[in-house]
Amino acid sequence: MKLPESIIKLAQTLMDNEARAFIVGGFVRDHFLGLESKDIDIEIYGIASLQKLSAVLEDLAPVHEVGKNFGVLKISLDGYDLDISLPRTETKTGQGHKGFHIQTNGQLDYTTAAKRRDFTMNSIGYDIKTEFFLDPYDGRKDIEEGIIRHVDDKSFVEDPLRVLRAVQFAGRFNFVLDTNTLKLCQNMVEEKMLDELPKERIFEEYKKLLLRSDKPSQGFELLDEMNALYPELKNLQGIPQDKAYHPEGDVWTHTMMSLDAMAQLRTKDEKKNLILMLAVLCHDFGKVEATTEVEGKISSIAHEHILEPTNSFITRLTNEKSLLEEIYPLIKEHLVPSQLYQQKSKDSAIRRLSTRVNIQDLVLVATADHLGRTTTEAKNKKYPAGQWLLQKAKKLKVHEEQPKELLLGRHLIKEGMTPGLEFKVILQEAYDEQLEGKIKTEKAAIKWLKNYLNP
Repeated sequence: MKLPESIIKLAQTLMDNEARAFIVGGFVRDHFLGLESKDIDIEIYGIASLQKLSAVLEDLAPVHEVGKNFGVLKISLDGYDLDISLPRTETKTGQGHKGFHIQTNGQLDYTTAAKRRDFTMNSIGYDIKTEFFLDPYDGRKDIEEGIIRHVDDKSFVEDPLRVLRAVQFAGRFNFVLDTNTLKLCQNMVEEKMLDELPKERIFEEYKKLLLRSDKPSQGFELLDEMNALYPELKNLQGIPQDKAYHPEGDVWTHTMMSLDAMAQLRTKDEKKNLILMLAVLCHDFGKVEATTEVEGKISSIAHEHILEPTNSFITRLTNEKSLLEEIYPLIKEHLVPSQLYQQKSKDSAIRRLSTRVNIQDLVLVATADHLGRTTTEAKNKKYPAGQWLLQKAKKLKVHEEQPKELLLGRHLIKEGMTPGLEFKVILQEAYDEQLEGKIKTEKAAIKWLKNYLNP
């Protein structure tokens, strides 16, 4: 395993103190998957206490003790974030992620220490001194075969978050869950063990599934197998759609296909990607209530305006209300690109759309919605409506934000007006004229104001 010089120096410093450093966990797993990782977990064997370990590390970099209660020290070297710990055993003492008694033991053997890890692929260690991989639970074999397999029955069930870790790993790595591991997860769900998890930890695993997976649908399909889907998602199953527009099947099938399409459209902005992925995941929740079938014709009129299921779903995951404020417009407007294209709408309609939603983001969501089907156009990866709208919006310079008001309060004051309720009315009328394309410059806005005040 190729390591930066700073990590090798760290290992040598520890050896000088009669200790040995083993890289463990995700960094080793990602090495075998051919993935780059900047987070490194290191277990130190042969040092008696965390206090002594901290003293050794202080010679290399400042030590952060935020994880000290869990037997973990943090340092940064050459752009790598290192979690450094002594080998430990964990005993379940209560509910939640803090309900553990942790016993560090620098003399523990690697096989015993690795038994507490969740999956075999995360139980491989790398001895920096000997450049040898320790693999007591055949993690490399499971990586090669694309299998997620738990290490130990007893330790696995002690942390219910591992159910969701299995889900996001399945989506990220395109792996399948071992049959016995699936049964164990199903039992944990049935016994409502996930209920003891704080929503913040749950959301973190959902984020990894949504932001790091090429095919996040695989994770959601696994959640379904585990009987762990939230009702807002489960309710999509069996909701029919018009075959002319949705030959792929029910709303659940379409949503999963759209989610995978959005995963291929993600930007370089992780925060924006989260909004886009969640918007696509929730975009057809309203169809559960809105779908009707009359004389064999299926419709779901105004489903995009039914937002309560989205509120319910997002609130299960997080208290970040600002997320909803950014997701709602994308859901409410997700049909508009196609509508404007079909109507060959005027520039004013596009300007008005920009006041309600970020058009560039909306086009991404609408594109994912369009590609999440088995129509000929979708199979050809084409969405003319999105290309047309984005091109028009860029020409109008409203693809990322709405037009800035040309007429401002200072202009009204300059004309001798006193600030009051009338200001708002006049400014809004001027902005409406601007959106219609009738006011294009500040000079034209001032002229409009003079005519308005002196008709």
